[in-house]
Amino acid sequence: MRPQRTITALTVVAALFAAGCSTRGDSSGRGGSEPDEKAAAQASAAPASGDFGDLKGVCGSGNPSGSPAQGVTAKEIHVGVMSDVGFTKNTEFADAAEAFTSWCNAAGGINGRKLVPTVRDTKMLEVRQRVDEACRTDFALVGGSAALDGLGVKDRLKCLLPDFPAQTVQRQNEGAELQLSMQAGGPSYFRYAGFYDWLIKKAYPDSADAVGIISGDSPVTRVSLEQRVEFFTARGAKPSYTDLYPASGVTNWTPYAQAIKEKKVKGLVFMGDFTSLAKLEQELTAMNYKLDWIDANSNAYGTAFTKLAGPQVLAAQNNLADVSGIHPMEKASSNPATKQALDLFEKYAPGKQVTLPAIKAISAWLLFAKSATSCDNDLTRTCLHDAARKETSWTGGGLQAPVNLAVQDAPVKCMNIEKATAGGWEPADFSPNKGAYRCDISSYKTKGDYGRPMTLKDVGKSMKDLK
Repeated sequence: MRPQRTITALTVVAALFAAGCSTRGDSSGRGGSEPDEKAAAQASAAPASGDFGDLKGVCGSGNPSGSPAQGVTAKEIHVGVMSDVGFTKNTEFADAAEAFTSWCNAAGGINGRKLVPTVRDTKMLEVRQRVDEACRTDFALVGGSAALDGLGVKDRLKCLLPDFPAQTVQRQNEGAELQLSMQAGGPSYFRYAGFYDWLIKKAYPDSADAVGIISGDSPVTRVSLEQRVEFFTARGAKPSYTDLYPASGVTNWTPYAQAIKEKKVKGLVFMGDFTSLAKLEQELTAMNYKLDWIDANSNAYGTAFTKLAGPQVLAAQNNLADVSGIHPMEKASSNPATKQALDLFEKYAPGKQVTLPAIKAISAWLLFAKSATSCDNDLTRTCLHDAARKETSWTGGGLQAPVNLAVQDAPVKCMNIEKATAGGWEPADFSPNKGAYRCDISSYKTKGDYGRPMTLKDVGKSMKDLK
């Protein structure tokens, strides 16, 4: 029975950290070492513009020669895309890889070399196996994520494989060496400090003494719960209610709703899949209990949650989400980079849902492509890594708030908050002061022992070994 319990427990981890359930994508996988007929036809067409947002010449033609690194030939660059698609059925990272590489290759590739992505399907539990495969053939990992990404970081560092993730999850991997992350916030800082400070100090101060936290019961989410308890306690707002729900799922959310009501919770942090959240909110609404705010977490940012919750619940409950400094997708018409990203999906991955993690993946691909292009013909891992690390104000061409990749461990500088309504998600009234974002927000450095990112020294290596 132990293996079954283990797999069941991982369901919540997948939902919370690997972008949810099958409602966020379809079941078709992508990837492979051979370009398909569509890609070949695009490659033979006249080169398109390689500009993206305010980035110029991200991709383009050239006359490359030689094989300066593993995975790099005179014609191609082979990269891996980590994904739990075999478990979650979410194809968002594969879709982002398809959309971006098709566009980039149509523009000429990376100085004439075509990008060839291979989706490394971890099937949730096979992270090490997929990293080992990537270590044998890939130049780098780009635009992917795995819920149990900490399992593969030791092997990745041993083989000196650079990683440009769409998002990171476990403490061993978050901020590990040879990782070039477009995600704001370093491993020793609590990423949501600005958001929660805004909730309990500015927007809903009466909720400060009545914060509740409910989370799926798994090792990863328990750590996240502990971090939130530490943060709120440090802010003088020790949570009045905390609870875990079974990773196997809940058939009746009424007892949880009753506990929230009895504890008079005013602000609720929910860490789990948005399907469960919608059911909990339906029970709360049926009891005529309305909270000041609910942190629905960014996994709920999309049409699936608003459809599940329904107009009555969305009118009664105030669902908010910190969307990690990514420009609102519903406001794409006012932001050229976001519109261009959506256009890429429409052209090269038609019918696929564009999710928040998919937009993050596009930003990661852009970071990789810009860095690789700057290396010209001498495309080595050292050049790639050093070029990316020089990006001190990375925005993905306008997809996100600026991130300084020169500093490995730093607090989040900017945030933006979304609100769920019956008409869909929209920016909340959080007083942005820099375009779509509020910058110079508060920060918090964690005190607890939640683990640390792995280093090259941990595996007997150093930056001098990178070629």
